[in-house]
Amino acid sequence: MKMLKLLALDRFTILLVAMVLLASFLPISGQAAAIFGKVTTIAIAVLFFLHGAKLSREAVVEGILHWKLHALVFAITFIVFPVLGLIAKPVLEPLLGQQLYWGFLFMCFLPSTVQSSIAFTSVAKGNVAAAVCSASFSNLIGMFITPILVSLFIFGQSKHNYDPTSSIIEITLLLLVPFILGQVLRPYVFPLMQKMPKIVKVFDQGSILMVVYGAFSGAVVAGLWHQVSLTTLIYLVLACSVLLTAIMLLALYIPKWLGFSQADQISIFFCGSKKTLASGVPMAQILFIGQPLGMIVLPIMIFHQIQLMVCGVIANYWSKQQHSGE
Repeated sequence: MKMLKLLALDRFTILLVAMVLLASFLPISGQAAAIFGKVTTIAIAVLFFLHGAKLSREAVVEGILHWKLHALVFAITFIVFPVLGLIAKPVLEPLLGQQLYWGFLFMCFLPSTVQSSIAFTSVAKGNVAAAVCSASFSNLIGMFITPILVSLFIFGQSKHNYDPTSSIIEITLLLLVPFILGQVLRPYVFPLMQKMPKIVKVFDQGSILMVVYGAFSGAVVAGLWHQVSLTTLIYLVLACSVLLTAIMLLALYIPKWLGFSQADQISIFFCGSKKTLASGVPMAQILFIGQPLGMIVLPIMIFHQIQLMVCGVIANYWSKQQHSGE
């Protein structure tokens, strides 16, 4: 149990694996899949409404003032990550195949996580207010930047007539509008959320599990596991691990070189080194219509778990270091 806790193999991780197995053996298809997809869309919209209601105005104001920190997190998330993903193309595309490499590159284009970035920053005694604002800003701006990056670097050569405008509108309606509505209604909604503290977690994890099951069901029906071998999966895990290591080293040392405080360094490290599964899978559904969605989201699922395990260990280590220094 101690080893499971150390590796952050929590109930959600087990459920995530269970959804992949369920989709592999009992995939949903046909009319049932269409209905399930609509229910999933509603669940995602509700999730982002709750995220909007949860974020306090004070945290937003305090975080916005620290623009240098946010600029660095933005640069790591939307410049360094994509550059590394593009540089790796000559090596990864032959090893993974086009669709899995597209998924890997799409992962590099995604914004940061929100809840885990804030949670790990809090555990490691970092600047929580800045982490709240930086991670939230990353997700909001990512709704516009990610489709543009996909248009330029994934569909630019293979889908000449692709226009990101319609995708941006769909993503805005699905994710941003509910978030803003949650902010507007926060005075009425947040008190109810405080009485039911687990409601956001239920929608957060539940909506992701639903999307993963639906995506993998469609992929299995289309022959996913006949296209992805064990060797390819190993290559993908190694690629995600190498990418995470490179990003973490940069996110660790660049803030030190730039003279940020220790608390800010921790916030930059955790906000800049992660990619979101919660926003990534819904975006993939919109951006990659007609593509093998299971192969597109597989890299972010693997990267997501690796980042949770590694960040969990690092956050606990830094927390113990600070306690021992007091």
